[in-house]
Amino acid sequence: MTLRRCPPRILYVSHTLPRKGDFGGELRCLNVARALREVGTVEVVLLDDENQKDSLNGEAECEFPLLDVLDVQPQTNSGFVGKLRWSFDPTIDYPHGCGVKRDALCRLLRMIKDFDLVWFFRLRAPDMFPNAAWPCSVVDIDDLPSTYERASLHAGGGLTSRLLALRRLYSWRRREKLLGARFGVLTVCSEEDRCYLGQMGVTSVVHVIPNGFDRPRSEPVRSVATPPRIGFIGLFDFFPNREGISWFIGNCWPRIKREIPDARLRLVGRDSHGFLTTVGPDIDKLGWLANPSEEIKTWSVMIIPIRVGAGTRIKIAQGFSERCPIVSTAFGACGYGAVDGQQMFLADSATAFSNACISAIRDPEYAKQIAERGWHEFVEKWTWDAIRPRVWAAAEDCMRTTANNRVEVKSNRM
Repeated sequence: MTLRRCPPRILYVSHTLPRKGDFGGELRCLNVARALREVGTVEVVLLDDENQKDSLNGEAECEFPLLDVLDVQPQTNSGFVGKLRWSFDPTIDYPHGCGVKRDALCRLLRMIKDFDLVWFFRLRAPDMFPNAAWPCSVVDIDDLPSTYERASLHAGGGLTSRLLALRRLYSWRRREKLLGARFGVLTVCSEEDRCYLGQMGVTSVVHVIPNGFDRPRSEPVRSVATPPRIGFIGLFDFFPNREGISWFIGNCWPRIKREIPDARLRLVGRDSHGFLTTVGPDIDKLGWLANPSEEIKTWSVMIIPIRVGAGTRIKIAQGFSERCPIVSTAFGACGYGAVDGQQMFLADSATAFSNACISAIRDPEYAKQIAERGWHEFVEKWTWDAIRPRVWAAAEDCMRTTANNRVEVKSNRM
């Protein structure tokens, strides 16, 4: 990292507060902001689409200076003409159907004159403003909308749902092709996403900042429970999690119960109590846990039955950090470069996924060896300590490029 006598000022624009939270987006938001704080001073503008300003007190307060809170309102493109424009006009304002008014855009434009870098957390943040270009900026895309729609299309469904996914895929891809003209530097969370943007013709600088997890203060020691437990952790109000665990319960769990009758399925995360009214035998819905580590260390295996979505799953890094054997779909493990039988078990069909869970339970020594390799790879690649230099590199690259452009402009005017 380049040392500066006068630290640069960084404006962090996000619809998520960079504070400790219980889901992957909050963890990434906080850790990226903390990494940027080692580059310069970080101040936050919150795009308040979930009334978060009501909780800005006491322990919930953000650990970074909060410069402004901008209210977000519905900005729908309704009616036939509006829907037609959303489908075919990649420059349309408010593609997510919500955003701030133009006076808020003017407020932000006045602010950024005093900053050396603007860092947008997730693509949703700049899309909440009327369509604009942000030259001295980084957008941490994290999840590419078109990859979500592509996964939804491949996951199947009825004709109507597939046609709607195809429409959204077409529309988002056209928007994503323009990203290079809107921002100084792009960041994504996997090499797969960087290649995907390149295949679409995006020629701007793209950095990979993986998702990660905090390294435990001491090396994890497992205490596997009897009878055996299969565990899943995530937000149950998030569609990819609901879809994945529903698929597992409907297609894999009965097979596992036939082979291992005393096995239990443990569901951890917000809204797990409200997830399905009838979920089958021996399924424990634990809700949100303040310290899920104590629960995870009792699992024989963590499952990642994710089949739709975008980006990468932070729960993979979390499982690695606990030395817990993992069974995942190939899609769920995207971005981690995993090989079946090396860092985790990979399986896509219901039969293969069930058999992998059964194998992990019946052969704990083999599962332990796989988890050990996952742990060592986690320490090397997926801790936030290991990822932090990538954040620095993206910020430095953007500020250096912007400074060079300013010199060139000045030279041309002389």
